[in-house]
Amino acid sequence: MECAVNGVTIGQSSGHGPPLECSATVLRPPVFSALILFLPARRACASLLLALGAVTLGLVTPFVQAEDRVVLQLKHTHQFQFAGYYAAVEKGYYRDAGLDVQIVEGSDGEAPLREVLAGRAQYGTGSSSLLLARLSGKPVVVLGVIFQHSPYALAMRQQGATPDIRRLAGKRVMLGPLSAPLNHADELSAYLKREGVLPDQLQRVEHTYDPGDLINGRVEAMSIHTTNETDYLDRAGFPYDIHNPRAAGVDFYGDNLFTSEHELNGNPERVKAFRAASLRGWQYAMSHQEEIADLILAKYSRRHDRQHLLYEARQMVPLVQPVLVEIGYMNPERWQHIADVYTDLGLLPKGVTFHGFLYNAEPGTNLAWLYRIGGAAAALLLLGAAIHFALLARERRRSADAIRAGEERFRTMFEASPMGIALIDGVSGAFSDVNPRYREIAGRSEDAFASHSWLDFVHPDDVAGWTLQMARLAAGEVPELSTTLRLVRSDGSVVWVEASVVPLQAGAHLKLCMIEDVTDKKKSEALIWQQANFDPLTQLPNRRMFLDRLRHDVVKSRRDGSRIAILFIDLDHFKEVNDTLGHDQGDVLLVEAARRIIGCVRESDTVARLGGDEFTVILTELQLTDRVDAIAQNIIDSLLAPFPLGQEQAFISASIGITLYPDDAASVEDLLKHADQAMYAAKGAGRNRFSYFTPALQVAALNRMRLTNDLRSAIKGDQLKLYFQPIVHLKTGRIVKAEALLRWQHPQRGLVSPLEFIPLAESSGLIVDIGQWVFNESIRWVQRWRRGVHPEFQVSLNQSPVEFQREGGSYDVWLRALRQLDVPGQAIVVEITEGLLLDASTMVTDKLLQLRDAGIQVALDDFGTGYSSLSYLNKFDIDYLKIDRSFVRNLAPDSSDMALSEAIIVMAHKLGLHVIAEGVETAQQRDLLAAAGCDYGQGYLFDKPLPAEEFDALLHARSAVLAVQ
Repeated sequence: MECAVNGVTIGQSSGHGPPLECSATVLRPPVFSALILFLPARRACASLLLALGAVTLGLVTPFVQAEDRVVLQLKHTHQFQFAGYYAAVEKGYYRDAGLDVQIVEGSDGEAPLREVLAGRAQYGTGSSSLLLARLSGKPVVVLGVIFQHSPYALAMRQQGATPDIRRLAGKRVMLGPLSAPLNHADELSAYLKREGVLPDQLQRVEHTYDPGDLINGRVEAMSIHTTNETDYLDRAGFPYDIHNPRAAGVDFYGDNLFTSEHELNGNPERVKAFRAASLRGWQYAMSHQEEIADLILAKYSRRHDRQHLLYEARQMVPLVQPVLVEIGYMNPERWQHIADVYTDLGLLPKGVTFHGFLYNAEPGTNLAWLYRIGGAAAALLLLGAAIHFALLARERRRSADAIRAGEERFRTMFEASPMGIALIDGVSGAFSDVNPRYREIAGRSEDAFASHSWLDFVHPDDVAGWTLQMARLAAGEVPELSTTLRLVRSDGSVVWVEASVVPLQAGAHLKLCMIEDVTDKKKSEALIWQQANFDPLTQLPNRRMFLDRLRHDVVKSRRDGSRIAILFIDLDHFKEVNDTLGHDQGDVLLVEAARRIIGCVRESDTVARLGGDEFTVILTELQLTDRVDAIAQNIIDSLLAPFPLGQEQAFISASIGITLYPDDAASVEDLLKHADQAMYAAKGAGRNRFSYFTPALQVAALNRMRLTNDLRSAIKGDQLKLYFQPIVHLKTGRIVKAEALLRWQHPQRGLVSPLEFIPLAESSGLIVDIGQWVFNESIRWVQRWRRGVHPEFQVSLNQSPVEFQREGGSYDVWLRALRQLDVPGQAIVVEITEGLLLDASTMVTDKLLQLRDAGIQVALDDFGTGYSSLSYLNKFDIDYLKIDRSFVRNLAPDSSDMALSEAIIVMAHKLGLHVIAEGVETAQQRDLLAAAGCDYGQGYLFDKPLPAEEFDALLHARSAVLAVQ
């Protein structure tokens, strides 16, 4: 096969080397000769042509007589990835070539191939899969390569210190459109295959091109452009690893400009003009990134902000390589490498040829007639020789002119490069040549470079490391050097740069140094790291940093035999501060609390905020644990002092749980769990104290966990039972109401007390389902009793504060159930506690109004034992007050409890409320309450709580007796 690229003819089938149209031995200026020699071998041919200026594509635009209208179809939406074409339009390069170019966005990656083959577009941009299209019979021709390296890579959520792509086996992955046969998924599939991950091991998911799917965990990995999605992942603070196919030797071209054979054969001059103008536009765009970013925002798309467009431009520089490689350059050997990869994937047979696939911009001159004339007429030998030498001299003159033009163009690109480039003597450190961008990044004048060495500009903290690496480079231990370091500018400011150093020639001291300003990136990384590891409010380590430090301390403790104490601190009554003074003042309190806790420990100890009002402390290198008690008590005492919050003062306390390593647990997870259990034990013991973890706490926690798990199946397992206790009208002695009481008949434990399982139901959220079950059973029984016993019979239901206050909760389900059974709302009384009315929020008020509108009455339970306030009774719609059994228990004539009970009854009646006395156990108590005007009584004097069936029988028996009387 014979291919010609950019004027270089390569005959692969014949085995001949590539004859160049210009001599490679022509003298060159020393700086740019050195630049050529450092380039990798696989780009040497292209770079040689660039330095010599043998090819003038991108500078000389062929003349086209008539202005032609053509369409360029992009493969994606407008962004900096296509900057060169926008520049060619804006700068008039297409217009100068006689072309009117319309640039069309792509709806999908296959749009360019589809539109060009259909004739609706004459030109398009495509990936290396164009080779597959060509060899499948589609007449496409690649005009030039824009990206020397593909931007496609795989992004995975960061997992550990060592990235391993083999973790993708069995995971959900977005590689590309599932329906598109030719796309970048082939390149990534080849990469995965070489890394030992086969396609059938992946769960392929249709690609959405939304980084949020990776961040939110919808997929474990997705294909990305390293110039595009990485910016959004960085902005989101998402920790990720990039897996590049080049790591496994899969080195595809990126964006390629292509056309069809139909266009090439029908309009060869137009193709040539379009290609030249496009490449010229790319040269301009890569040297004027900010200008083109503004152009895109002004005329093409505002889908991406300016910061992202400039990020994309910076990321494109090492992929396009505008300084080192001629834009548009194509190497047939690279295309053969791509074909070999496709062969390994089974997409192409071995030994395929792609004649006609690569565009030949400058076909060579055919001089065969000279040799035929020389062989046919010996008499004209001298004449032929003269002609030959004349042509050779002319060719050399043309080559010399081209070299000078190329050198001028290279110097222009060197001066306008977006990267800082300098030639440095590796021994003395003196600068041989520096471009403007290097001077701008370093913040130094041209004179400063003439009088200083490169080490003079390096930050003092980085000099030692940088010198060591340069020594390794000089000794030949590494082929090239790439690192990040700081430079000090003349004004004293510091700039972070990514620096690459390459020796230009074996045995020579001259080094090529390229730098890029990454200060903003470093600041972003530092901010992301800060946000990922520290609490933004208190600036304390967050949970992630706390766990990292605890693991490190555990390893150190295991090595030196010392102990560690973990203190789990929860602020008591913090919610009241938020509710009364607002979250802003609550934040002020948290910041001050953090400061006080820090003041109670050593600098070597760790104080962290896990979230909300929870803090933790790691006390390290403990030989004895006596000091832990003193520190814990000191923290408690410091938090008892008042917190000044604006015009107010707040008072809180702290409950602290303490666990020790290695005494209580060997793992970080168990240490935290035990500290949490100890903290709850401190709260249960009355708060404002500390408690050590004991095995008994673990046993209790396990019992709670098992009981909670059993409770989940209690409803479906028909284990919940409803009991009813009669409420008697004291004047008539009739049972006209009943309180519904829940019981749990556990299959192994027997009857479980509500005091034991209701808190578990509240903390686990099961209380909502349980409450609904209680309501459904209650209205079923009250329907029966209103029909058969008394038409105004009522059932009282206790509602948990957790259930009542839940966000988004309403009584709509209850009301629908009442309507379905034709039971009026007046049949139900909801019992709540005074604590619910403390909040007095809009949500509480709305729910009480919903109950009132439905006819459901409300009883205030345990009245007099909580935060009593007469304003509650006047503000909210309350129908009943229930006197707590603690008042009734000691009722006697002229006693204080009797006086309080009488006062409650009189007050309630004045406000139009009825009174129910709880805990009535003696006839004397009943008589005293009746004499005081109490409306109803409830207690063991009348009957204990009975199962629903027994209570039903009791009601019907009493009803029958009354009917006889």
